[in-house]
Amino acid sequence: MYCLAPLHGRSFVVKKTAEGRYIVSKGNGLCYSQNLFMDTGESCDAWGLLLRQDAERDFVLGKEIEALGIKTNHMEYVLELDVEIELLNGHKVKPCLLQYDVECPYRICDAAFMSQEQIQAEVAKWEKLNVRGYDKAYMIAAYVLIRNLRILHDHNILHNAIHEQNYTWALELLDFELACSPAHPYTNEDDMRHVKDLFPREIIQTYVIINYIAGVLREEIDFAEVDALFAEYGFDLKQFALTI
Repeated sequence: MYCLAPLHGRSFVVKKTAEGRYIVSKGNGLCYSQNLFMDTGESCDAWGLLLRQDAERDFVLGKEIEALGIKTNHMEYVLELDVEIELLNGHKVKPCLLQYDVECPYRICDAAFMSQEQIQAEVAKWEKLNVRGYDKAYMIAAYVLIRNLRILHDHNILHNAIHEQNYTWALELLDFELACSPAHPYTNEDDMRHVKDLFPREIIQTYVIINYIAGVLREEIDFAEVDALFAEYGFDLKQFALTI
């Protein structure tokens, strides 16, 4: 059981399969600090802890999104532990573990903790996704990410946490505990905890990841080409532009 980078928070790699995939366990406590779990009191959550409703939402939304053809982590199970943890407000919860497997255990945000050889080895695999023959790697990623967003929004699915921590270097989309869909809408309790109806924000968040990838790979980004790709998939950035 090991931690690849402190940005993974409560997720640890626990095994590599014979097929070369990595099994990840989520909810094991923090991978930094001497304290496994910490409660800062601003919500019913605690740092390092995975609650049952969040684990179950992550699992079912992940399965739903994977079924749409988006490359994601492959969900395995949710395990509720027979132990209670008391939060600062006196509420007692039973922690859960979510287990899944991925092609690549490194997130995009882990670039600072990877060697250039590791990054380039992952990027080289993108060529099999390069159906348009792009000569810049960041454009291969842009095509995959923008297409993913189109599929999500066409099915009225809000991921609600699209950023470089939730894509792997295999371009797998992760972390669906804040997501919602028509099949799995927010409950009344979720409405109090999560911001919703923010589909346009995910366009900008996707653009930020593309910028990040181009920067890590030291590729000069062509904003006109990226903007045109967004527009091709129905995300016209001009609709958000302000006049000066």
